[in-house]
Amino acid sequence: QVHLVESGGGLVQTGGSLGLSCAASGLEFSRYWMAWFRQVPGKEREFVAAISRTTNDRYYADSVKGRFTISRENNNNTVNMNMSSLTSGDTAVYYCAADFNGTPLTMRDQNQYEYWGQGTQVTVSP
Repeated sequence: QVHLVESGGGLVQTGGSLGLSCAASGLEFSRYWMAWFRQVPGKEREFVAAISRTTNDRYYADSVKGRFTISRENNNNTVNMNMSSLTSGDTAVYYCAADFNGTPLTMRDQNQYEYWGQGTQVTVSP
């Protein structure tokens, strides 16, 4: 059984930094594209960042480019995301996701992802 467990969310002030982690189990981690999405109540879940299986190609939403960094550790089955210069617009529940068939053309599409974590709340205060 596949499990994705996010951690690291919390409350941070505007301009601050926060790191998220996602621990994966029950899957051959290195064969999956990994991504972070986020969702605000009343809005659709949106793509934040993705990383390819082993080549470490990284992709970002325009809204976070230059502020967020996604990385992965295949030997530890984890994917991380460092977030800096946070604003109130970054307040959301952040989800980790895994996609076996990921490609650069599909990795922004949440419908492509087979497995999801339960989410972790990030709140940026004024």
